[in-house]
Amino acid sequence: MRRLFGGLTAALIALSSTLHAEGDRPGTFDYYVLALSWSPNWCLREGDARNSPQCDTGTGHGWIMHGLWPQFHRGYPSFCQTAKRPPSRGMTAQMADIMGTSGLAWHQWKKHGTCTGLSATDYYTLSREAYARVVRPEIFRQLKRSVNLPASVIEEAFLKANPSMEADGVTITCNNRQIQEARICLSKTLEPVPCGQDVVRDCSLKDAIFSPIR
Repeated sequence: MRRLFGGLTAALIALSSTLHAEGDRPGTFDYYVLALSWSPNWCLREGDARNSPQCDTGTGHGWIMHGLWPQFHRGYPSFCQTAKRPPSRGMTAQMADIMGTSGLAWHQWKKHGTCTGLSATDYYTLSREAYARVVRPEIFRQLKRSVNLPASVIEEAFLKANPSMEADGVTITCNNRQIQEARICLSKTLEPVPCGQDVVRDCSLKDAIFSPIR
């Protein structure tokens, strides 16, 4: 019995390793998640303590692009082994206008871009196109002070500004009682699609903090 159990355990470990390797193969995924982070809230939570240039007064950052993430219907690949050349410092610096910092651009390539099957240049080009395709509601840029609001208000604003999207294709997340991100699910050709079950987990707060642009 012990020998049988040991053999079964080894088989399961081997199967798990095989599935993991297949799951992290570059270019193998189902759809993208475009993650948009509300920069003023991130700065309050983390950025100010890091002295991030993203949080400097006058930058005007609102919804920045956290990243464009390859996604499975359940789970996601990350840190894939790829033969593609990593981005240069110049390439990551050019992404700071929509990502806040070049460091974030580099991290997103390393964790997510490597799993797309694209070169770094094409990944950043596609990321910029995805960011441009989503209309970010202008009303949030007009706030003059912090407010408390239901997270559902954020989702409704995105759906109104983007009529081709449906409710199950947009997810709002919270962190430390603050609005954190709007996550938009897109096909490989950047068309709106429903999110997988592990992405559709909307924040249910009725009084989430939303800070104004600096």
